[in-house]
Amino acid sequence: MAANGGVAGRLRHTLVDAPGSAGARMRARRWELLEQAFPDLATMSVLDLGGTVEWWRRAPVSPKDVTVLNLFEPGDSADPSLLPVTGDACRAREALAAAGAQTSYDLVVSNSLLEHVGGHAQRAALAREVHALAPRHWVQTPYRYFPLEPHWLFPGLQFMPMAARARLAARWPLAHSRPETPEAAMSEVQWTELVGIAELKAYFPGSAIHHERVAGLTKSLVAVGGGAR
Repeated sequence: MAANGGVAGRLRHTLVDAPGSAGARMRARRWELLEQAFPDLATMSVLDLGGTVEWWRRAPVSPKDVTVLNLFEPGDSADPSLLPVTGDACRAREALAAAGAQTSYDLVVSNSLLEHVGGHAQRAALAREVHALAPRHWVQTPYRYFPLEPHWLFPGLQFMPMAARARLAARWPLAHSRPETPEAAMSEVQWTELVGIAELKAYFPGSAIHHERVAGLTKSLVAVGGGAR
């Protein structure tokens, strides 16, 4: 989805998307942490749940091969080492098998997907797929208790009543995209449910929980399983 245009769109780009922005610096730091956790990443077979092939084209490290599974738009690739698959990450093994892709990997990576799959039952299903598909994982998700809701860049949006969240999502100019109808706005907020530390630990017991911080506050959490300590 394209970001809003005008002054608000430019402001969001400056804060989140532009080279040198706070968002860009955090993404670069996340790559550094991923490489520290998995120093042999370049030799690995990787499954990305919820990502895009474009993200991997821009990656500072190219794994041996990457399969990208995304429900809507994994992207296109003519590179045999970068395979896009359209399918549900909560039923990843089924989707991969149907596409003729492998169903065993060295590492599963997932960035900002866990909060969008549709409630506890679906998050638990996603976690089961992660554990079944690889012995190692890197699962990042925004932290529920960071003051600024990251999708709309609005303070405390995640704590507001659902109807109020939907009304604000339909109008707030710093959102990634503006819903076309009130129904679409309601759907977007219903599909966005941030989680806390206890929940992430329950989905990924035994994993190390890394805190990505901004101004000393935890902004995102990463469950790291099987990585270097």
